[in-house]
Amino acid sequence: MKNTKYFIIALLSISLIGMEIVWTRIFSAEFFYTFAFLVLSLSILGLGLGALVLRFSSKLNNINALGILLSLSGLTALAGPFLIFKIGMDFSQLFSSWIMVGKFILTLLLLGSSYFFAGIALGLLFKKNHQDMPKLYMADLLGAGSGVLFAVILMNMFGTPITTFLCAFPLLFAALIASKRFKKILPSVLMVGMVVLSYYASDILKVERKEPKPVIYEHWDAMAKIKIFDYGEEYRRIQIDNAANTGVNGFDGNWEDRPDSVKFGFNVVEYAINQFDSCTFLSLGAGGGQDVFQALQFGATEIHAVEVIPQLNQLMLDGELAEFSGRIYHDPRVKVITEDARTYVRRFKNKFDLIYSFSSNSFAALASGAFALAENYLFTTEAFEDYWEALSDSGFLIMEHQAYMRRIVSEVKDALENQGVENVNSHFAVFKLQNMRRDMLVLSKRVLTGEILEAAIGEQNPQEWSYVYLQYPPEDSVKDNIIARIIENGWKQEADSVRTNISPCNDNRPFVAQMGLWKNFDLKRMKKLRGYEDWLGLPLSQIMIAIILLIILILIIPINLIPYLKKGDKLKAVPWFYFFSIGMAFMMVEIILIQKYTLFIGPSVYSISTILLTLLISSGIGSRFAKIFSDRFVFLLILGLLILEILLFRNLTNALSFLPMFPRIAITSLLIAPLGFFMGMPFPKGALKVGELIDWGFAINGAASVFGATLIIALAMSFGLSIALSIAALIYLFSFALISIKSAW
Repeated sequence: MKNTKYFIIALLSISLIGMEIVWTRIFSAEFFYTFAFLVLSLSILGLGLGALVLRFSSKLNNINALGILLSLSGLTALAGPFLIFKIGMDFSQLFSSWIMVGKFILTLLLLGSSYFFAGIALGLLFKKNHQDMPKLYMADLLGAGSGVLFAVILMNMFGTPITTFLCAFPLLFAALIASKRFKKILPSVLMVGMVVLSYYASDILKVERKEPKPVIYEHWDAMAKIKIFDYGEEYRRIQIDNAANTGVNGFDGNWEDRPDSVKFGFNVVEYAINQFDSCTFLSLGAGGGQDVFQALQFGATEIHAVEVIPQLNQLMLDGELAEFSGRIYHDPRVKVITEDARTYVRRFKNKFDLIYSFSSNSFAALASGAFALAENYLFTTEAFEDYWEALSDSGFLIMEHQAYMRRIVSEVKDALENQGVENVNSHFAVFKLQNMRRDMLVLSKRVLTGEILEAAIGEQNPQEWSYVYLQYPPEDSVKDNIIARIIENGWKQEADSVRTNISPCNDNRPFVAQMGLWKNFDLKRMKKLRGYEDWLGLPLSQIMIAIILLIILILIIPINLIPYLKKGDKLKAVPWFYFFSIGMAFMMVEIILIQKYTLFIGPSVYSISTILLTLLISSGIGSRFAKIFSDRFVFLLILGLLILEILLFRNLTNALSFLPMFPRIAITSLLIAPLGFFMGMPFPKGALKVGELIDWGFAINGAASVFGATLIIALAMSFGLSIALSIAALIYLFSFALISIKSAW
């Protein structure tokens, strides 16, 4: 055990972080990301609870039990996802059916049990080898960092369902190493079971749904679950994570024989393209190529098709949809770019004659674990400043969305004012696409006169308003619509008259989809939940956050106090609070860094892998050198680097946003690594002070990690990322004060 304990810990951590990432993808796609946030955040509490069990059972404090504990963790890691899809969990009925509440509790037990047994194993290794904590914690963090790459690579190679079971392999291998003689049979048998479950994974891990049309293709990697529905010879629909949709037009590739009568698209798009002798077109989220199709048929001469999901571009270029769509992505006018659209557009000034966005939004949780209610940065005030700067002198932005327009119009006004534009309201219009239940923004570098609007959309005839009409500037008969009132009166004056949050979002507070308000909380509405409830005003995301925080406060924290009622050695109050505070602070910083640097790199597997890998690996290396640096030096460096992160690094990354992706990844690593290096030291420093009581400290730290990760999302939604990061810095300052009270240890 002397030479293998570090290897066992690293293997265990590879599986634990890998399971977290993969289960997030599974639950996000099959149940919606808000519910994934709830169930996985609570399940991961099992890690700390497992370590705490060592305080109550002398029998478990036996290093010879390590192999069995790891085998049990592997067994439940394999059985948990399989059983969850068998019990028929329906989150929409979580607050209306006691049976579903029971299934929810069973779901938590099934997923949390693997973390529970792993927590016992980690706590045992830490306790029995507490004098080596800097090296042990290094192995833990290095394993976790490696687990990020492990999960992402496997998901992209074999698909998410298969990876769900393959993630247990490092854990089972660790069990094999830790087991003695005939006890090696159990992990060996479980490895065979892992292979069998992997073979049937695609059939096991999915919710049975009544599909609208036959599914002719399915793919599930680290970025998205993609299904293609066959609607006949003229149309196919791509569904992403069982939520977002994008269409694909059937086309034979022959433009010359295609009459005007069968042209597809909006009149305003044709009008905008025809205003230029040579139109440069940018699609913000090309999806299945319908934007590109419009641009080609209306005569655009240079088309940038930007899509963040690599598999969608592959399907259109050389995959299932290439021939069906007439190989339009091989047209010499089309440039296919696999990258986040916001990140891409920031590189250009006065480049595009038309920037077009049709429902460019993804509901998938970032592959960062359970602790992120993911958003993208396409719909912030700074985004519209970037779009404005990227437009040519007479360029247009056309953007449609079914829910965000009440926030978007305020962001547009703020963006144009920041750009020094005069008569801001004369540069944009908003149409209601009535039969589609959507709103469409038209933003123009030139003043939008009535003649331009009529030419772009056609004469506004009340008989045709069932299809489209102007919300702003409005006709007298509809001048009281909410969009017009927000534009004319300001969002603050109209906030109380609507059921959703209409405050503008910015890059510091990018949670545009979180539109729910507590004033709309209604138990009757909770009886049948949908993933989109936030769009309708119910604060679903905030409710999930509140549930997690209450469970930790009411149940988990009191459980971590029970050892004070037992005989034996006890943590003093100051160490208890110390381990809780550093657990909170570490996860708070991690979550905010994920959000901040995702804007710089772009929301993809590259950004999440870079941020988590850098932070965890650098923290692991830092842990190894925890004894070398004084407490004062470590905490002052953490505080100093956090201040730089808050005040300086955002400006630096904004200035360097024009760089290609891989230099941005390298810069991100350079900025995060020094902070991670010193953030890896507080835990082993505390562990060296408490000795064998570190199992209790680890349990407290685990509960605090989930609490901090959840709380910081709530704070960021309300006050922004910078304030949230400042709060994390203050908690680190509090931790320094605690460790400085020598007599209290």
